Amino acid sequence: MDLSLLFPIIILLLFVPIFLSSRKQRRAQAEMKSLQTSLRPGDIVSTTSGLRGTVVDASYEDTIDLEIADGVVTTWVRAAVREKIANADPAEQAQEGPASVEPPPAVEAPPSLKKAEQGDSPNGSSRA
Repeated sequence: MDLSLLFPIIILLLFVPIFLSSRKQRRAQAEMKSLQTSLRPGDIVSTTSGLRGTVVDASYEDTIDLEIADGVVTTWVRAAVREKIANADPAEQAQEGPASVEPPPAVEAPPSLKKAEQGDSPNGSSRA
């Protein structure tokens, strides 16, 4: 194989993945921007810091007002909104209460621990 063809092939192999990943990032940024511009009062959102709130006012270009508790309204930069929570009604969630969690099944202690619990010493004699 001619060495003059090797250099362009190496360049192509290096830049194709970079090009494809940049397209993917631009697509994700565009989706995030469209989500942040589509916010309306009443939408339940989650911020990048993990806070959930209800959009109260979205009339400003760069900021939104979120109600994070009854009567507590805070102002956030639109870019801080990570996702819109779909089909989440806080009143219904409060009535349901926390999800019940079943305890893990009991695990039997290994034989070496059973002997120690019974008072047997490792050499076979009983403790007094």
